[in-house]
Amino acid sequence: MDKSKSSTTSSATSAEYSANVFSAVSKQAITSATVEASSGDFRARPRRIVQNFLLVWLDANIDEGKEDFQKSLAQLRKIFVTVEPFTDVGQCVDYLTSIDDQKVYLITSASLGQMAVPLIHDIAQLDKIFVLCSNKDEHKVWANECSKSICAQLTKATQSCDHNAIPISFIPKRETSEVASNRQNLDQLPPSYMYSMIFKDIILEIDDDDDDDDDAKSINTLVIYFRQQRIPEIQINFLQSNYHQKSPVWWYSKSMFLHSMLNRALRLLDMETMIKLGFFIRSLHLQLKQLHQEQSSNFQQAFTVYRGQELSQQDFQNLCNSKGGLLSFNNFLSTSKKKEVAMNFVNDSPHESTENVSVIFIMTIDQSKLSNSNTQFAIIDKYSAVPSEQEILFTMHSVFRAVEIKQMAENSRLWEAHLTITDENDPQLSTLTDRIKQEINDEGWHRMDKLMLKVGHFDQAEELYNELLKNASTESNRAHIYQQLGISKNDQGKYPEASKFYEKSLEIKRKTLSEDDDALAPIYSNIGSVHTNMGEYSKALEFYEKSLKIHGISLPTNHSDFASSYNNIGGVYTYLGEYSKALEFYEKSLKIHEISLPPNHPAFATSYNNIGDVYHNMGEYSKALEFYEKANNILKISLPPNHPSFAISYNNIGEVYRNIAEYSKALPFHEKANNILKISQPPNHPLLASSYDHIGLAYNKIGEYSKALEFHQKPLKIHEISLPTNHPAFATSYNSIGGVYNNMGEHSKALEFYGKSLKMTEISLPANHPDLATSYNNIGTVYNKMGEYSKTLEFH
Repeated sequence: MDKSKSSTTSSATSAEYSANVFSAVSKQAITSATVEASSGDFRARPRRIVQNFLLVWLDANIDEGKEDFQKSLAQLRKIFVTVEPFTDVGQCVDYLTSIDDQKVYLITSASLGQMAVPLIHDIAQLDKIFVLCSNKDEHKVWANECSKSICAQLTKATQSCDHNAIPISFIPKRETSEVASNRQNLDQLPPSYMYSMIFKDIILEIDDDDDDDDDAKSINTLVIYFRQQRIPEIQINFLQSNYHQKSPVWWYSKSMFLHSMLNRALRLLDMETMIKLGFFIRSLHLQLKQLHQEQSSNFQQAFTVYRGQELSQQDFQNLCNSKGGLLSFNNFLSTSKKKEVAMNFVNDSPHESTENVSVIFIMTIDQSKLSNSNTQFAIIDKYSAVPSEQEILFTMHSVFRAVEIKQMAENSRLWEAHLTITDENDPQLSTLTDRIKQEINDEGWHRMDKLMLKVGHFDQAEELYNELLKNASTESNRAHIYQQLGISKNDQGKYPEASKFYEKSLEIKRKTLSEDDDALAPIYSNIGSVHTNMGEYSKALEFYEKSLKIHGISLPTNHSDFASSYNNIGGVYTYLGEYSKALEFYEKSLKIHEISLPPNHPAFATSYNNIGDVYHNMGEYSKALEFYEKANNILKISLPPNHPSFAISYNNIGEVYRNIAEYSKALPFHEKANNILKISQPPNHPLLASSYDHIGLAYNKIGEYSKALEFHQKPLKIHEISLPTNHPAFATSYNSIGGVYNNMGEHSKALEFYGKSLKMTEISLPANHPDLATSYNNIGTVYNKMGEYSKTLEFH
């Protein structure tokens, strides 16, 4: 955000106030006359923000009943779907601090602005402040004249916001080649790139259909959705009445909510909006395709187009790192053949500092290097709602190769990024695309939800599932969606909810399938996973064995599904303390991976980690550390650094160091794991609870008992929210807390928590489980310290 912009004024009466109050703040202040109004409490907050920006209006005298206010509001709502009026500074500040992914423009009265600015000037999302002077005699000037000046400036500001908010995916050259050649996992690619590619494929696969009834149905569905978002009725009626009289390009370029809504939905993966707008996205692409064919003579020779854009520091660094790699613009891309047009969209003043970097994209378009598939672009001057000379619009997910990024000689504030357009004719891009499609192999929208689960975007996945569920036309589709919802809930640690969805899916499948149908194997395995996570190990084993039995009927013995089944069964035996059986199944799983997978596949990390767990539980710490480190090395090659798998790996390595009394090495590993989980998991996820417990154990060992208790209390709170009351994890927490009190010499408290742990262990685990021996030993140790030797012998 610009921290040194000078104040500009629309009203001379307020210029002095603006200069005095806002010269040192981090926002641009624009002043005008004020609107006179009495106290009111207007609220028209939509269910979700549908643009990249919103307006906040702070004035103690706001009264929605006043004609002048309504007139001004109507003008503002031609630009902003969301206008939030406030009469109270505290409420306004609370609202502003809650905004995290929209630009905010603030109109404030002079009096409240003076109180509010010190509290809000550091809010990153606040872009511009418009100060209304306090001369109440001029309120009609605001309503009738100055509002036009401010609206003109707001229109320009919001158009710039939309222009700069277009989502871009950056793929460095090394990642492009290594993923394409199967040396790295897809998790190394930006999820936005894969989403954009798959979404475009889904939209373009929809059958061509000129059925007016279907088109009218899509418009009517969209109108209902717009009303739910409280878009001004006048704009909705205009679109509904004129949609078929104008072209998709015209509607996209029209200065109204549709363009901004589409931009934001594609940037934030707002699945409901993306699905609702799917027919429009397809129509826009098809018009560009038609125009491209009609204009083909204009594209026979290679030519250059330009685009000016403000990039965040992070995106600029990503751009620099992508030299030789790929850039994907994940929305429709507006460019111009005229460089001076692009220059209008960047900040090139040498006297102003900015947190953004001004970049001119210089794009070489060589039609001879493109296939005739999905990379469409066209000159839209004759079809745009806002004709501009030589504007060329590209379809969404247009991919370019980054050739050179350099500072402009004539202006050090500006950078040039030289790009060349590419598509499936590029062998590396073609291989990369095929790799994504192969790994995210499914039909229609289910490809998107499969990818969302893979990269851990559970909220977006559930939004998509719920939207698909509304439109599911067959029982088979419903069963699939319920199963995917179960996977999402299970991965979030919401096990009872996951179980319900899995059972719904199984109930539908059983109506039409035989008991040994191979389509039942995945759902049995998923149900087994939930029972494992809930500590119901005998039930888990029952379902895993059902799944394995079906695999034995329908699959070859080295199929990867066998590896998954063996791994799952090995996990249950680990929890049951039957380590030799666990090791047997884990090694079977590993042998299949060695036959069927490349050596750095993340599945090897899972196998090595699980084998390490067995050796760890058996007290063979050197072997455990060997396998844990092998797992960690593969993760470093195949996954991004904040992937949850790293947290599990770091916790395991830390636990070994703790058990061999190298506490200074243990604690950093546990803290690294905890930091990753805080970023990647919801706050009540069981993995986070386990991480807190590990940190508490480390603090206990180094004698920092108050910190140890603090970290051991955190898992209990999570367990109470996310786990059944008889889950073994409660026993672990009680045992850990008992251990701290034992070391502190508070023997009665130690016995209390050790006793709770023993009781829970007896309920949740078999009678011969090693954890029972640990509980008896811990209680005996406390009695020994208390000098009650007969009771010591009883428990030992």
